Amino acid sequence: MAQRYHRGHHHESVDKRCGEPSADYKTNKRHRSSDEGQHGAAESLSAHRQLYERHFPLYKQPVEVGCFSLDSRRSFFNDHRQLRYYVQPTKSPGFNLRDGYTSRFVKRDDSVKEKLDHVLKWILANRDKIQTRVQPPSSSALGVDFVTWRGHLTKVLTTPYETQEGWMLAASRFRGTIYISEVETEAARVNRETRSERQEEMMYWGYKFEQYICADDVDGTPDPGGVVNTNEAFCTVVQTRLADHKLLFSGEVDCRVKDPDAPPAPGCYVELKTSAEICTPKQRSNFHRYKLLKWWAQSFLPGVPQIVAGFRDHDGIVVAVEAFPTSKISQLIKNEYNCWKPTVCMNFCNDFLSFVKSVVKEDNPRGDPNKSDIWGNTPLHHASANGHMQIVSFLVNFGANLFALDNDFHTPMDVAASRDHMDCVRFLDTAAAQQTGQNAKRVARLKEQATKDAE
Repeated sequence: MAQRYHRGHHHESVDKRCGEPSADYKTNKRHRSSDEGQHGAAESLSAHRQLYERHFPLYKQPVEVGCFSLDSRRSFFNDHRQLRYYVQPTKSPGFNLRDGYTSRFVKRDDSVKEKLDHVLKWILANRDKIQTRVQPPSSSALGVDFVTWRGHLTKVLTTPYETQEGWMLAASRFRGTIYISEVETEAARVNRETRSERQEEMMYWGYKFEQYICADDVDGTPDPGGVVNTNEAFCTVVQTRLADHKLLFSGEVDCRVKDPDAPPAPGCYVELKTSAEICTPKQRSNFHRYKLLKWWAQSFLPGVPQIVAGFRDHDGIVVAVEAFPTSKISQLIKNEYNCWKPTVCMNFCNDFLSFVKSVVKEDNPRGDPNKSDIWGNTPLHHASANGHMQIVSFLVNFGANLFALDNDFHTPMDVAASRDHMDCVRFLDTAAAQQTGQNAKRVARLKEQATKDAE
C-alpha cells in the first residue's frame, strides 16, 4: 500500500492519517507521548530539534554502484556521457550569468513529474551491481531498505530547521524495499506556476555558472557560448547505510575533477552553487544558517567532498568564487548562535526512516499491474502516455493487460499513438499480436474484462 508523508511549513511533526488506497501524512504541533517508545506504534514523528541532539548516528561512506545520463530530451542512457569536468576559474572571474537567457536556453518542463522513473530504469538495467550480503544473486528482492532520490533525503535532513517549505513524500513497500517519491504540494504547485520573470531568470543563473566552469571532455575547455539545456543531467547511484537502514539513492552530479589520480567516485565529484554576494555580517550569518545547511545536506549524503560557489551581484555578475570542503562546513557555522547541527539532521533522518518502516508494513510482492486510477488509467496507460519504453516493456512482461481501457475507452496503445510515441505503439502492437497468436481465447477474455471495467 502506498502511503504519504506531509510536512508543512511552520509545523513541527510528521504524522499519519490512514485512508484508502493511500495514507496521508500531515503535520501538526503534537509531540510524541512518552509511551510511544522508538516510534513503534507512533502516529506521528516530532520534528523538534531538541529531541535529536544525540550522538551522531552511523553513516557508512557512500559507494557509487553506478551512474546514468539524461540527454537533451530527457532520454535515459546507462552510462556517463553527460559527465562534465571541472575547470577552476579565477577568484574574481566576472562571469555574466544573464548571458544567453533569452537566446540560448532550453528549459526543462518542470510540470512533468518523473517520480522514480529514471532510478527504476537504472535498477532494471543494473540489478547485478547492487551490493548485498543477504540476498543471493537469483533473489527477486533488492536487499536494500529504501530506494529514493538524494533530493528527497535532503528535504528530510533539513526538516528540523525548515520553516518555509513544506513537503510531501509517498512511500510503497515492494519485496521488502520501500520506495520513496515526492508528491508536489499545493503550495509548491502555486509557487511553480506563479514565479516571476526575475525568479525564472535567477534559476537560470545557476546553470549558466556551471557552463562557465565545466568542460565536456577531460582535455576540453568550457563553452559559455553554447546552449544551456536543463534537460541534460548526469546522475550518480550510491549505496550506503544510515544506522540500520540500507539505502540506495541517486542524485544529479554537476562535474568531476580532471585529476586522473583523484579518489574514485563519488570522491572526485564537485557540486556547483551560486549565491548572492555577502556584504554584511547579517548576510553572512544568514548564509551560514540557511544556505550552508542545504548545501551541506545535499553533498554529505552522496559523499561529494567539495562545493564550489560563485557569489554574484544583483545584476548576475560573479564577483567571487569560493570552495567549501563539505567536511569543513560544520566548522564554519560553529560560532553561530543557535545554528543548525549535522547530528540533529542525521538523527532526525534516521528516526524518520524508522518511522516509515513502522507504518509502511504491507508488502506487495506481486503487485497489480492493472490497478487503475479514478480516470481508468492503468500503470501501462501512464507509461505509454509518457513514452517510457523500458517501463512499458517491464509492465507487459509483468502481466499488464495490453487491452485495458480508460474511462474514454482508450487502450495504452491508443494513448501512446495520441502522444506520437511510436516506439511504444510498435512494441504494444507486436505484443498484442503475439498474445493473440498464442492464446486468442485469453485475449478475448482480457478485452471483455477491460470493457466491463471501463463501463
